[in-house]
Amino acid sequence: MAPYASDPAQSRGREHAEPGGAERGPRDAFQRDRDRIIHSISFRRLRHKTQVFVAPDGDHYRVRLTHSLEVAQIGRTIARALGLNEDLTEALCLAHDIGHPPFGHAGEDALEAVLAEQGGFDHNAHCLRTLMRLETPYPLFDGLNLSWETLEGLAKHNGPVLNPGWAMREIDAAYPLDLHTWPSLEAQVAAVSDDIAYDNHDIDDGLRAGLLSIEQLLELPLVARGWDRVRARYPQVAEHRLVRELIRDQIGVMVNDVIASTQAAIAETGVGDVADVRAAGRMIAGFSPAMAEEERGLTRFMYANLYHHPEQLDAADRADRTVRGLYSAYRADPALMTPRWAETIPAEEPSRSRHIGDYIAGMTDRYATRAHAEICGKDEPVIS
Repeated sequence: MAPYASDPAQSRGREHAEPGGAERGPRDAFQRDRDRIIHSISFRRLRHKTQVFVAPDGDHYRVRLTHSLEVAQIGRTIARALGLNEDLTEALCLAHDIGHPPFGHAGEDALEAVLAEQGGFDHNAHCLRTLMRLETPYPLFDGLNLSWETLEGLAKHNGPVLNPGWAMREIDAAYPLDLHTWPSLEAQVAAVSDDIAYDNHDIDDGLRAGLLSIEQLLELPLVARGWDRVRARYPQVAEHRLVRELIRDQIGVMVNDVIASTQAAIAETGVGDVADVRAAGRMIAGFSPAMAEEERGLTRFMYANLYHHPEQLDAADRADRTVRGLYSAYRADPALMTPRWAETIPAEEPSRSRHIGDYIAGMTDRYATRAHAEICGKDEPVIS
């Protein structure tokens, strides 16, 4: 590995001391983190949580689970090219969306609104809360007891957290994560890999759903150049057979840009170890300025033409009503929750409302829809 890569042998350790005994296989700290994430209940639930389309009926659309796997594949490729720790990068990529509630950003907006007086809701902080407090697979402590480096990367993969919300403050007070510093290069790679994955795979899903067209996408110079290259290579092949070739090419272009740009930034900043990376005062891993501008244009296009498409907005409205309805019902009668959650609900605010928020945030799309139908009636289901 490169000298600025995260070294599992130099890990700052875990929040809770773990009892000694036989090792469960020849794995280092970051490999164990990755495996704990993959085996967690919250990771399995991602298979029924929205990526772009709410509770998609089609088997071929992406969900949070498949998106996370695709992010991990891209992240490992970049990490390997840069000499970074692939296991830590993969762990961060696999876990980065675990804090999302049902129905994607619509569900998050609804939870943020109903919990506004109790400090709100943030999926990134809830990811840490889930992995450190709500998962309970071990007999002596709550959480997965992940290494400091994995938790730090999840907390600030997008940069320093200067104004943390209540959930992040609680976590940082119990187990300080140096929120004011910059994250490891592995965390930075995980963040840009997420961008690359959803930029391109959301295009694929949007085309499959008929909400986007190639003609629309060709308004973007980045896509137009890629489409010209693909058409030139396969002039006799039908256009519908070339969409995934376009997506593959575009991912490759973005990945190569990140590798080259990051290598240049490493040389420019002169970072020699992980401490230098955290003290660099800037993100080091990422797109070149030219690609960053094109990526922003692609993001604007996707918001205008896919994420805010009338069909998507209608689904988001129904998701909002589902989350708000469930929250109101559980506030009025906590016994409607499962026994373990109902029996442990705090008596005082804000803990009481946050407990309900934790319960709803852990739901899958289909579980929330079913619970809402049972409690509030079957009008306007989120899943058609």
